Amino acid sequence: MTGAEARPASRGLMGWLKGHVPTRESIERNRWLRPVSRHVLKPSLWRFNRRSVPRGAAVGAVCTVLFPGGHMPAAALLSVPARANVPLAVAITLPGTAVFLALVPLAKMLGIWVLRIDREVPGAPIATNVHAHHGLLGWLAHFGLATIVGLLLLAPILGVAGYIVASLLWRLRTVRKWRNRPKQKHN
Repeated sequence: MTGAEARPASRGLMGWLKGHVPTRESIERNRWLRPVSRHVLKPSLWRFNRRSVPRGAAVGAVCTVLFPGGHMPAAALLSVPARANVPLAVAITLPGTAVFLALVPLAKMLGIWVLRIDREVPGAPIATNVHAHHGLLGWLAHFGLATIVGLLLLAPILGVAGYIVASLLWRLRTVRKWRNRPKQKHN
C-alpha cells in the first residue's frame, strides 16, 4: 500500500496534496531513497515553520525547472542541505512537467536575448564554453542552447519568487491567526 492509498480522501487542495505527496513511510520503503533516507527523514525537515516553508517552495521551484524528469527525488534530496520542508518541496514539483513545458518557450526567448548579448562580448564566453563539450551537452547545445541558457536563468528567478510568495503567505496566515484569536483579559 502506498502513502497515497493509506490516507482517507478529503476535499480541497490540502486533501489532494495529502493524497499525492509521498509519506515518510513511503520514502523509507523507496529503494532509491533508502541510502539517504536517514537524512531526508529528519523531523526538522518535515515541520512547517516560517523558515522551512519558504525554503521548500524555493527548492521545489528550482527542481521543477532544472530536473524535469526527476524533480521529486531531486527536491527531496536538495531539501536536506537547504534545511527546507521536504513535503512542500516535493508538492511544489507535482505539476512539474506541465510547468516545465509551459516555461520552455519563455526560457528560449530569454536564452536568445542573453546569447545575443553574449555575441557582443569578446570571445562569446557562454556559447564557446557550451559548444566545447561533446556528448549529451554538445547535442543539447546544438539543438537548444538558447533554451538551456534560459532555463538556467529562470531557475533562480523562480526559486526567489517561490521563496518570497511562500514567505508572504506564511506572514498573512500568521497575521490572520493572531487577529482571530480570542481576546484574553489580563488581571
